[in-house]
Amino acid sequence: MAIDRDMMTDDSIAVRRPRRWDEPMDPHMTDADVGWLREQSPFSSLDPGSFPKSIPLDGILRNDCRLHRFAHGEVIAREGDYANSAFLLVEGNAELLTRELPPESLGRRETEKVSWPKAVWQLLRPSGVREARRPEEVVPNVDLHASAHHADDRPPVLQLQDFDGLVQAGQSVRLGPGELFGEVAAMYRSPRSATVVSQGNSTLLEIRLQGLKTLRRDQAFSQRMDDHYRENWLPLHLREIPLLRFLPEQNLQRVVAATVQRSFGRLEWNADYKKTRKLSPAEQIESEPVVATEGHQVTDLIIVRSGFGRVCQSYGVAQRTTAYLGKGHLFGLEEIALGVTNEDGPINLPLQHSLRAVGFLDTLHIPVECFATDILPHVRRSELPAPAAKALLRMPATEEARERRSEERPKVDLPIVSTSVTHKSDETWQDLPSPTGTSFEPTGLLEFIVQNRFNNGREAMIIDLHRCTRCDDCVKACASVHDGNPKFARVGVNHDRLQFVQACMHCTDPVCMIGCPTGALHREESTGHVRVSESICIGCGTCAKGCPYGNIEMAAVNDPKGRPYTDEASNRPITKATKCDMCSGLPTGPACAAACPHDAIVRIDLSESPPLEDWLRRRT
Repeated sequence: MAIDRDMMTDDSIAVRRPRRWDEPMDPHMTDADVGWLREQSPFSSLDPGSFPKSIPLDGILRNDCRLHRFAHGEVIAREGDYANSAFLLVEGNAELLTRELPPESLGRRETEKVSWPKAVWQLLRPSGVREARRPEEVVPNVDLHASAHHADDRPPVLQLQDFDGLVQAGQSVRLGPGELFGEVAAMYRSPRSATVVSQGNSTLLEIRLQGLKTLRRDQAFSQRMDDHYRENWLPLHLREIPLLRFLPEQNLQRVVAATVQRSFGRLEWNADYKKTRKLSPAEQIESEPVVATEGHQVTDLIIVRSGFGRVCQSYGVAQRTTAYLGKGHLFGLEEIALGVTNEDGPINLPLQHSLRAVGFLDTLHIPVECFATDILPHVRRSELPAPAAKALLRMPATEEARERRSEERPKVDLPIVSTSVTHKSDETWQDLPSPTGTSFEPTGLLEFIVQNRFNNGREAMIIDLHRCTRCDDCVKACASVHDGNPKFARVGVNHDRLQFVQACMHCTDPVCMIGCPTGALHREESTGHVRVSESICIGCGTCAKGCPYGNIEMAAVNDPKGRPYTDEASNRPITKATKCDMCSGLPTGPACAAACPHDAIVRIDLSESPPLEDWLRRRT
């Protein structure tokens, strides 16, 4: 039971409100280190005048960066970890591994759970104080982390045992001084795409997202990042596309040279959505940036690199959503494939659908001519729509090419896991997840999910209203494990029997992280859950304002005895960002779902259709 505020002591604890650079990434960064970095590339060529006086270049290097020294074979970055920072190789060399490693070799393990007795004790003996925090959870304690940065007292570093064998087998790419990596994952808040290991002794500078964004104010630095991506990372990202994974190296290089990068909408799409969400579905679709238009001649194969796209088709005088696209999905494949495999020679087929940016969409465009000459000859039939696959066999080709197109594709793990209803009945697509988008049946559910941007949710909370008895056991359970303060209310928008509850969805594209000035809002490496490091949360409310779903709140915090923390300068309450944390560490998982006596609640990934469709199917 929560303590009555009137019964609490009037005493308050005055503390200084946290500020952006209260806790530097590297508390032991010295003036000498900053001066040395200023002499290294690319900082030696940056214009200090490009940066505001409140955030000078020296300040970024001192506070938003951390120096690391790695020995031979030590892992610098792991594939699959969610990124909040980039790395600049200052001295020495590193190897980017092109082979996917087993989880155990990368030190993966499940998040440590609280024991059942301790969980029960916490449930039965809550503190009774809402938003109770220990002092170290309220203000940054640099000394607490200082020992981790001393050379003689390093944090645990993963050593890759078979590293030399991988290098000798040619399963790595050498990185040298001046190389920047991890910037794409950091900018787009996505998992790292490769593991990087130190080759010999190396020195690296880690730059957190906030500093990286500020460094891009310098045009030369920004252009360098773009050029570096095309030269080093674009080939790897193209290789992740199942359609392109068998391309010979010379073909891939021609595709890289021909590929155009484009962006639609704003990276901070949440600001626009707060306005457009009140529009009707038709008006919202019309407000979205057009990437490709139905009825126009197809000119490019479009690959989604980041963000979301809406695939829609004319339906009377309006537009009807038929699918949505996420990272790795393709648009225009069927029209291009049918056009270039035509028996009478290549033809230009008009697009059967339009593509619009849902908030923000980052795309790669491969010209039709490049697809026909460099990609199509190396595509397996199982990777094309059925009509194009049949036409492909009728095209003039050598016997060797015919055999290559017909051979069975090896079973491999692919990065694209969603299934399209368009081809689900076609046997030739059974072993290949569809790259052409995610659809739901019925169409009304698809329209509803995209209209409300729920396709962004990785851990959306959904209630089956046919089973829910409104007992509120879910809310009570959440309150019990959060000291009487539930992190959600049983409210939200409804679609037929489903209620989409207002709780943090731990989004695929967490725009709440964009404006956080300290990096307090971040992804947990092992789970991808969006977490709050409260000791460096300054209570600015940027994340709460930025969340397009209203799932983050600012709450005044108290000590375990109920005394409020206050700012020693202004005497105003200290506030922190609070939201659903998926009950991290509890053996039950999310308490809301575990406590429901009617199995009416699920936490589910809405960026794909099968999880929700399977869950609904089990209830019919």
